[in-house]
Formats: sequence, C-alpha cells, structure tokens
Amino acid sequence: MDLDPNEDDSVADLSFEAESPVAPPDELLEGLPSYDWLLQGRGGQVFFPSLESLGRCQEPASWSSVLEHSRVPVVTEEVAREALVSFVNSQCCYSSAAAGNIIIQELRQQTLCRYRLETFSESRGSEWTFQPVTNHLVDGPQRGASPRLWDMKVQVPPMFQEDTRKFQVPHSSLVKECHKCHGRGRYKCSGCHGAGMVRCSSCSGTKRKARQPRRCHMCSGSGRRRCSTCSGRGNKTCATCKGERKLEHFVQLVIMWKNSLFEFVSPHHLHCPGELLAKAKGENLFRDENAMVYPIVDFPLRDISLASQRGIEEHNTALASRSARILQQRQTIELIPITEVHYWYQGKTSVYYIYGTDHQVYVADYPKRYCCGCTIL
Repeated sequence: MDLDPNEDDSVADLSFEAESPVAPPDELLEGLPSYDWLLQGRGGQVFFPSLESLGRCQEPASWSSVLEHSRVPVVTEEVAREALVSFVNSQCCYSSAAAGNIIIQELRQQTLCRYRLETFSESRGSEWTFQPVTNHLVDGPQRGASPRLWDMKVQVPPMFQEDTRKFQVPHSSLVKECHKCHGRGRYKCSGCHGAGMVRCSSCSGTKRKARQPRRCHMCSGSGRRRCSTCSGRGNKTCATCKGERKLEHFVQLVIMWKNSLFEFVSPHHLHCPGELLAKAKGENLFRDENAMVYPIVDFPLRDISLASQRGIEEHNTALASRSARILQQRQTIELIPITEVHYWYQGKTSVYYIYGTDHQVYVADYPKRYCCGCTIL
C-alpha cells in the first residue's frame, strides 16, 4: 500500500467519514460575524407608493373610439363547423363523421375583456457559503468594508424573464478549518478499513478457487486484492474541502428576478372553463408598459377598472412585504371572442364553444367518442 509521505496524519489516526451533513454546524456559523446590515440600502427600506398617490394611467382620449376600431371577426356557421372538424381531427378518440353531420341551430357570440398585469421585480438576500481554500487570494475584511447588497451592480436579465443568480460579496471571506474532516483533508476508507487491501472476491480469500489446485490468478494467490474504493491508499480525499483542509467561508448575494402575474376576465355566464379563456389568444386593445403603471379608471366596463386597481395594489403590497423593488410593469387589455354554438345531432341538442382569435374549441360532451387504447380524461 502506497501512502503519500508528505501527509502528516497516518491512516491509523484518521476517522471514518461522518454521517453529518455537508453544511457547517450551527455553532460555526454563530461564530461568524453578522452581515445583516448588508441588506440595508442607502435610503433604508424600499418603499412603494400607495394607491392613492399614484397618478392617472395614460388612457386613450376616447375608449369608445378604440372599441369601435377593434372589431373581432364574426364567426360564421362555416367557420364554426371547420373549427370543430379541425379540433376533432386532433383528438384520437373523436369520430370525425359526427363533426361533419351536425346541424348548427344557433350561434351566440360575445366578446370578453381580459386584463393582465405583469410586474417584473428584483429581490436580494444573502447566505453563508464556502469553497475549498486554494492558491487564490482570500478577499477578507482586511481589504475593506463589504458593500451593501443593494449597492452591488449586476447585469439585469431581459425584462419579464425570471432568473436567479448568485454573487460573492466582496471583502466577506473568512478561512476556517474544514468542519467535515476536522482539518485532516481525508478519511479512513470504509471499504478496506484503512488497510488498502480487501478479501479477494474471486477466491473468497482462500488463495485458490474451489476444486482447482492452482492458485487464484485474480489475487496471485494472496487471498487479498487492492481496494477499489480507495485504490489501495487506505483513505479517501474529503469531498468538502477537496483535501485542502481549510474552507473559505463568504457571504453570497442571492438575486431573484420574478415576474408576477395578475389576470382578470370579465364576468360571463358561459360554461367554458376559465383557465382556457385565461390562455386564449385575443386582440390587443390597450398596452401600457413603464417602470410603474397607474390604475385604469375610465374603461367602459367598470370591472376592468376595478381589476386594474386591485392588481396594482396586490402586487405593490406583496413585493413590499419581501423588500423587492419593481423594475418594470406592463398592463394590457385584450378582447377575447367566444361563440356558443348550439347544434343538433341524432335527436339530441348540445353546445360547444369557439374561443380566441385562433378559433380554439371546447366541447364537453362530444356525441361520438370511443376508446382506442388511450385514456379519456
């Protein structure tokens, strides 16, 4: 067994790898200096304007004029049938024959309004982490005071694209003995108990195979083989400090960019699932994007104005509670066309819906469905 002569500790002095977690113990973290003050910005806590202090949204001079020029195409009987046939052909358990033979009795069309508010925010926090000490320079408090977390300049990702990144806080590093191996850099191998050799699995340590006079060729008749776990060294390198014996502990800045979403669809009495209408493609009626948007107040449908006020207030309250700051907001109003199609087929009347500008279809009780080995949800 070949051991490194430069290693101070003999294998006999080493202990087996502990079952403790990789994270340092609480008593070690308690001994590290507190960096809570890093969370404070130059101006203290980040404040958000109250709803009453917000100004008016840059709304069109006349909503009526905008609505008149934003007409949604009318769904005809031919379009309704084509949409159903296309939907049925995309399903594996729907008979296309029924789609071509239904009798459309009535088309009831209406247009819903969907309000959507997106708030792109940034929040910052800190955590202690560590890495093995190598030959690089340790950036500790002796090199200066650490900057506050909100004073650190970082590259912001594209607006409304969520991301999480981590950065080392300058001048926050401290060197400590590795808590996992207690500064030894290695463990006694549990596979061979530090011997470097294990019993030959081919001859089970008898030096010869059963019913064969010749000595075992796998262990050359010794009955023992080099341990594959530690390659015969009798010890393993500490995975936490990579054998360096010491760890560099430092404060890590954690930045989260999050896109919060608030959606509202104007009230209706249709039996089309709301989650489908929330994802439906619509015609853009109004778009407002800025560092901070203001509530819509004069929209003809009062529910949309109330939803705008409620959404902005909810986002501001939620973000202020976690000390996040708003980078960009975007609010839109879209027109979502929906057509309730009443049809007759083989003596029974039923309904299906066509929604969105791309004519998606929702049908709850299609007349001819069958199972071809798949599961009908």
